[in-house]
Amino acid sequence: MTTIRWGALLVTAAMLALAGCTESDGGSASCAGLVTYDSRGYLPTEKSAFTVGERLGTATIEECDDTPNDSGDGIPESTTGAYRIKGIDPAQGIAVGDSPTDAAPMEVHR
Repeated sequence: MTTIRWGALLVTAAMLALAGCTESDGGSASCAGLVTYDSRGYLPTEKSAFTVGERLGTATIEECDDTPNDSGDGIPESTTGAYRIKGIDPAQGIAVGDSPTDAAPMEVHR
């Protein structure tokens, strides 16, 4: 198991969470940062220290184009690893990343 602290990936995830948890001009919530695993949606969390456990499987980073009038293409759907966070039920939170050392914490989105 590896103890992880905030790094560039977590800062990026936190920025996506801040953008993703606000309402857009149309009044609907942004989709940035949304990940699904085991039929649950997760968003980045501000948790700064956590311990990554075993790999649970594969999480999906959801496609996101929440600014349709923007010339950018948005975020295409992709996959990444899903990992247990020691002491946390996966129904409440997981870590996601290509490896345990770069995994970022996510919490279930209600």
